[in-house]
Amino acid sequence: MKVVVSGGGTGGHIYPALALINEIKKHDPNVEFLYIGTEKGLENDIVQRAGIPFKSIEITGFKRKISFENVKTISRFLKGVSISKKYLKEFKPDVVIGTGGYVCGPVVYAASKLKIPTVIHEQNSLPGVTNKFLSRYVDKVAICFEDAKKYFPEHKVVLTGNPRASEVLGQDAEKGRMTLGLKNHQKTVLIFGGSRGARAINDAVLKMIPSLAGKPYQVVYVTGEVHYEKVMAEINKLSDSSEVIVKPFIHNMPEVLAGVDLIVSRAGATSLAEITALGLPSILIPSPYVTANHQEVNAKSLSDYHAAILLKESELTGETLLSKIDYILLNQMKLDEMRKASRELGIPDAAKRLYKVMQNISVK
Repeated sequence: MKVVVSGGGTGGHIYPALALINEIKKHDPNVEFLYIGTEKGLENDIVQRAGIPFKSIEITGFKRKISFENVKTISRFLKGVSISKKYLKEFKPDVVIGTGGYVCGPVVYAASKLKIPTVIHEQNSLPGVTNKFLSRYVDKVAICFEDAKKYFPEHKVVLTGNPRASEVLGQDAEKGRMTLGLKNHQKTVLIFGGSRGARAINDAVLKMIPSLAGKPYQVVYVTGEVHYEKVMAEINKLSDSSEVIVKPFIHNMPEVLAGVDLIVSRAGATSLAEITALGLPSILIPSPYVTANHQEVNAKSLSDYHAAILLKESELTGETLLSKIDYILLNQMKLDEMRKASRELGIPDAAKRLYKVMQNISVK
């Protein structure tokens, strides 16, 4: 079997694609892959590091305001379709899968016009423009949240979850705690603002640190590499910061996630898939800087079911964040209730589900 995968722009589109590729390899190590992305996107580096054959096209997204750039985007789309058709004719895939980002547009559209079976994967509760457009042409639309269902043709939709969720299961929680020097028998909250960090979260945590003394839980605080030196300079001014472990980045995140009790984070789709697969309670601070405020919609998919507390950035202070952490970690009944709700929303076999969807359309 031959499979073309396309997805790019952010890790939220790339890592689910790699998780799916790993799942397919488990079932059939002889499958051949081709990944089509953009030369300037994160996927160029990440995918090739994973040893997956990679080809690129040039594409940009539409501006929301009337702009001459949109004319250029249409031109790039048509050129991208033409180049994608060339790649597809050469590779002859049995199925083409798009995991999101502008690059999927010309690739998946080209595949549909060549009558190659196609599936798109939508990670968010509120779908992006590209996947809404492609849903008219593909065979199946895989979603992660029930809330996304109403935006697509009903007969095409399959709830699969996010393949990335499958990769956080079965991790060594004890090893994850040891790598950070955490105490084994103490509750732990992990605070992070995504791979690059988030200034608003950093500011709130800095104000919260003096009030952590004497708390019966420990805090792991990931600043993001861009912010680390500045944050540490502020922490070093404090009289006591011994209650918090500060890191610029965590490379073994799946192991660490397995060993904590509460997450404070943004509401990116991949993070939420990991959180619910593990049945972790969370305090979600959606980024207000994303398209169509989709992170807040993602967060509501958890908070509406009492698996998370939604805290808007406009309401975020050190005092409010600490009060919500206390509310969960110092109340065992609340902690257990949120764990149960989170676990019920999780889809731990997401990669296998998406693989089955791909199998079903490829044999038609």
